Amino acid sequence: MSLRSLSAAAVLAAASLGTSATADDLFRDDGWAALASDRTAKAPGDVLTVLIYETSSATQSAQKRTKKTSRAAAQVSAGSVEEAGRLSVEGGFDGTGQSGRAGRVVGQISVRVDQVLPNGDLRVSGRQQLTVDGERTWIRLRGIARRADVSADNTVLSARLAEAVIDFEGKGFAARGARPGALNTVLSWLGLL
Repeated sequence: MSLRSLSAAAVLAAASLGTSATADDLFRDDGWAALASDRTAKAPGDVLTVLIYETSSATQSAQKRTKKTSRAAAQVSAGSVEEAGRLSVEGGFDGTGQSGRAGRVVGQISVRVDQVLPNGDLRVSGRQQLTVDGERTWIRLRGIARRADVSADNTVLSARLAEAVIDFEGKGFAARGARPGALNTVLSWLGLL
């Protein structure tokens, strides 16, 4: 071996003693999906589809019945004069009231994962705007989805969302026609309707 080769080997050996060699794993769990797995939302920024199927109905009924009767009778006798009187007062009230409401919302909306909670649940929110024949409709949704409730096709039912807030609102000719007019609003405020 030549002197030149020996001195180069010595320099390389001395340089390698002061530093240590490290290697990183080429596989990163957050960047690579397995070949046989489904891609479901699991990190902030991921998109998830919520299938909205909400139905609600409420009825309320009240019935009240009262009846009151008061009677008084008096008789006065004094010698040949005999007078009698009778007073009777009756009152009653029958009242019934009933109200009911039913609603149904069906749709689907894609939402974004805003935050992954410490227990692994996903805080999601999203909004969607639709315009059909001049009618503008907005759907807004937020809630918390458990990862276990997210199906293999990256969907979750709205009934499975915790703290769900679903806002369904529209503007346009049909929405304006469904609102009561000014006269009905005033009469309702006065308690006449």
